[in-house]
Amino acid sequence: MNFTHPHFAEPHWLWLAFVGPLLLLALQLYSARARRRQLSQIAAPQLLESLTRSHSPARRMIKNVLVLLVTIGVGVTLARPQWGEQAQISHLLGRDTVFILDCSRSMLATDVSPSRLQRAKLAILDSVLRHGRGRVGLVAFAGQAFLQCPLTYDYNAFQDTLMSVDEKTIPVPGTDIGRALDEGFHALDKSARQKILVLITDGEDLFDPKLTLAELENHQSKFGLHTAQDLAKQGTTIFTVGVGTPAGAEIQVINDQGKTEMVRDSKGQVVQSRLDETALRQIAQATGGAYYPLGPVGEGLAKVRLGVENLPGPSGSSPGQKLGVDRFQIPLAVVLVFLAGESLIGTRRRGAL
Repeated sequence: MNFTHPHFAEPHWLWLAFVGPLLLLALQLYSARARRRQLSQIAAPQLLESLTRSHSPARRMIKNVLVLLVTIGVGVTLARPQWGEQAQISHLLGRDTVFILDCSRSMLATDVSPSRLQRAKLAILDSVLRHGRGRVGLVAFAGQAFLQCPLTYDYNAFQDTLMSVDEKTIPVPGTDIGRALDEGFHALDKSARQKILVLITDGEDLFDPKLTLAELENHQSKFGLHTAQDLAKQGTTIFTVGVGTPAGAEIQVINDQGKTEMVRDSKGQVVQSRLDETALRQIAQATGGAYYPLGPVGEGLAKVRLGVENLPGPSGSSPGQKLGVDRFQIPLAVVLVFLAGESLIGTRRRGAL
């Protein structure tokens, strides 16, 4: 056994080991004196000696001493004696991350299998379950954005929420990246030193860049890049992940009759949804983040994870430290032995009638 660095983890309990026995001893002496006084009032000294012949003062003293030792042992146990050392396993410190997932109709395009939305969901789930360390949250957006899962360590709850997201989750059509980034920022812990958002989308922002500055200020939503620049001033880092291909694909939806049909614009032309990498790269760069294409097996999120780990801050392992080894079990065991002994010892002499 290693006896290095003996100490008490909670030494303030030692008062019980010192003061408790003194108070108990005073109580025992007072009780013994009161007991003799009461006996002297009911019988003469000669008769009293005959009546108490079976009583053993030595046994009574042993019982009292054991009770005093129990009090000392309880105080020592509560003070948590420690000796020896054990290395504390360094634990990983994770960052809070809010995933912002595009669930607009353009994410139904099948230029990645089985669809942009399904591929993005599977990639997020794989990244969180395999490499998650901190809290994660989820915002879904289309023409509007709503928090689906607040920051949590419960990855099972996050998984259930993520897998329930589909193109009907946000009933407002469109793709408002600015509003989505705002919603993601509000979901973060504002006291955190670093604020990480991961935007997963095909990059088609429906905000009209031809609006004047006055129209922009009165517009309900803000252009994604403009919002990213605002959030960067508040210490937010945005990583963007592009889903889809620059060549794009048609968008197929299920109509009210349950039949598959192509999405068409106001002129009746089939809509060709394409990945807008330029916009996503600009959003990420505005906040010190980075843009990555999702890739066929979600390697884009793996690169995001590495990028987040390379950011300066609390990520990585905390410095290991050596801790004392608790030994309170030893005085506790002694206390139990003394209690058992005290209860088994009587105050009558052996063979006395």
